[in-house]
Amino acid sequence: MKHRGLSVHGYSDIIPAGTPSRWEMKESDTILLLNVAQSLLKTVAEESGHDPRHIEILNRFQTRDTKIEHIGWALEAEMETGYPNGRLYVESLAQGLAIHLLNRHSSQSHEVTSPKGGIPGRRLKQVLSYIEDNLSQDLSLQNIAEVSGLSASYFKTAFRTSVGHPVHQYVIQRRVERARSLLAEGELPISQVALETGFSHQSHLAHHMRRVLGVTPKTILCKDRK
Repeated sequence: MKHRGLSVHGYSDIIPAGTPSRWEMKESDTILLLNVAQSLLKTVAEESGHDPRHIEILNRFQTRDTKIEHIGWALEAEMETGYPNGRLYVESLAQGLAIHLLNRHSSQSHEVTSPKGGIPGRRLKQVLSYIEDNLSQDLSLQNIAEVSGLSASYFKTAFRTSVGHPVHQYVIQRRVERARSLLAEGELPISQVALETGFSHQSHLAHHMRRVLGVTPKTILCKDRK
């Protein structure tokens, strides 16, 4: 089985254990790879009253699932900061992910559909791709809404339903993540990184990076150069 498609931040591929797979990408990219142990899935299934021998995780390609995305963000943040919350926190996130996979992406789950009142899958992908391509620009609600084909007022609600965040918070989060990647490369000063990611100056970048990631731009630069 082969799949082709435009990869947009926030989309997930779910691959059952034992399924041979590989990715071929035309451009460089960054992914977060989460491996859920079969033993954990078995335990969660048994605790839910199901026979794990009769449950199969389904293969999903480029699905939009805000719960998987949020768990992934939490695990990434925990890893990047040196696991300050301890083993119990990570294990709780892993268990939550396993439960969600069984409930929404297994042979026992219902068909996954777009959230009621949200943006249809293809249009949502176009919107997210537009945001990614224009993070350095002065994005406006009206411009982003036009990509979706919706009015600005309806788009605000539909975007939050589909993605789980208001559009302005999503854009800031993506700008911070893009800035972190550029800082880790160590090729640009903080002031230039701020401009490249849509912040008016580096103090704005520092404020939002501290709020979203809990670290400052200087911390990332120093960490990368050790």
